[in-house]
Amino acid sequence: MRDGEPFPSEFVERLRGAVTSGVLEILVASVADRTVGVAVVAYRPSISAAADFASVEEVHVLPGERGKGVGRALLEAVERQCTARGVSYIEAQTDDEAMAFYTACGYEEEPDVRVMSRSAAL
Repeated sequence: MRDGEPFPSEFVERLRGAVTSGVLEILVASVADRTVGVAVVAYRPSISAAADFASVEEVHVLPGERGKGVGRALLEAVERQCTARGVSYIEAQTDDEAMAFYTACGYEEEPDVRVMSRSAAL
């Protein structure tokens, strides 16, 4: 799903640990035993809500499979997983290109929320 770019092995082990512990969930969409899309969801506690929330970290559908409902099916699966875990708030940080997709799936822009970021030196 990363255009053929492999993950570093150390990162793969960290991902495996996050999935095993339940902090991260990876949902896969397949057609005829071929992976055509993935959704990655992180679960974290919200201090302000005193409950867990979910963050859709990634939804990726292969270009040739877009527009066929794969992304929508992945988000619906995310919502079912959240319901099963008792999570009622799901957020998705996205770019302008995917805004229409999330809006069509029922997501709403948070008007009073700004995401700030800063890169740390490694």
